[in-house]
Amino acid sequence: LTMLLCLLQAAAGILCYVGAYVFITYDDYDHFFEDVYTLIPAVIIIAVGTLLFIIGLIGCCATIRESRCGLAIFVIILLLVFLTEVMVVVLGYIYRAKVENEVNHSIHKVYNEYNGTHPDAASRAIDYVQRQLRCCGIHNYSDWENTVWFKQTKNNSVPLSCCKAALSNCTGSLTHPTDLYSEGCEALVVKRLQDIMMYVIWAALAFAAIQV
Repeated sequence: LTMLLCLLQAAAGILCYVGAYVFITYDDYDHFFEDVYTLIPAVIIIAVGTLLFIIGLIGCCATIRESRCGLAIFVIILLLVFLTEVMVVVLGYIYRAKVENEVNHSIHKVYNEYNGTHPDAASRAIDYVQRQLRCCGIHNYSDWENTVWFKQTKNNSVPLSCCKAALSNCTGSLTHPTDLYSEGCEALVVKRLQDIMMYVIWAALAFAAIQV
């Protein structure tokens, strides 16, 4: 039982870490996915982690005092946590399935709000994503030609965040397309957000299995 209690404490810490990681990562991509309810599984998994920590202490105290009532409460709460983890898995799959439609709906709007001269939140989000995921434009770098920013600058260039990291002399000019990332960002953003949601799903499944 002592080993089980230690395992629960470790599980509590890991679940809270996964939930916090989802929150932090989501913040970098929130312009591309505006449905805040997506964070519900992360909120629940943090709550479950906190609860596991508390019930681990309850189980420890009940074991030391040999309290049948305390152990009964411990088992009941564990069952409730298990059911909650099942709910997290279900919600995770629901929101994971919504990612592609949400990104497809919002990404054109975000790119049209780009303002490279006076970067706002949308501009920082795009530059971050293009550097982090090594992509350019929605489907490819030519998508920039349809944006308000491109038409206003009239210099036939895309943002420097489209430049390949290994190149120091890249200016973003479309006359040198080989200097730019060739892959579009839409598919990569979708994959990234779906991967984030899978972390929550796998964490919930793993610790549900441990509880069983």
